[in-house]
Amino acid sequence: MRIAPIDIAHKTFNRKVMGLDADEVMDFLRDVADQMEEIVRERNALKEALREKELSIAEYRDRDETLKSTITTAAKMSDQIRQDSEREAKLIVQDAHQKADLIVADARDSLKRIYSEISELKRSRLQFDSSLRSLLHAHLAMLDQSHTMIPDPQITVGRPAAQAAQSPAHGAGATTAAAPAASFDGARMPRPTMTLPK
Repeated sequence: MRIAPIDIAHKTFNRKVMGLDADEVMDFLRDVADQMEEIVRERNALKEALREKELSIAEYRDRDETLKSTITTAAKMSDQIRQDSEREAKLIVQDAHQKADLIVADARDSLKRIYSEISELKRSRLQFDSSLRSLLHAHLAMLDQSHTMIPDPQITVGRPAAQAAQSPAHGAGATTAAAPAASFDGARMPRPTMTLPK
């Protein structure tokens, strides 16, 4: 049975012959009740303080857990961001390498095409030179043959006007056409010459 301070203060005892002094016993019981009441108050105050401390500790623990969770989440996010950045950097580098390879390949193709066009132009020039040389040789050969087959005309000075007038091949305008021919002084017309490029 739990005893409260009020129980001690109001406790009564049966009287017996030659018993204790009732007033002294009651005074002592009241002192004990007062001290016990003070102890109970202190205990209650300590319990309240302990409860407040426990609440504070629980709050601090919650804050600590929240802080730990936040730090863990931030670390995970940092790692994720770093991994994403590294992956994106690798993709950018790979894309740059691919573009560079394409540019180099296009440049090589263009260079090959230019070399091919230059070679084609050289062949065309050689063919044109050969064709021109052949054409010039053919024309020179035709000129040589024309001089051998058709002799150069000879014009003599001092032909009598009467013979020119009597010639059946010339009409009234023959005498006028013969006059300028005398300026050649009976010389042959010079033969054209041509030098072929080598």
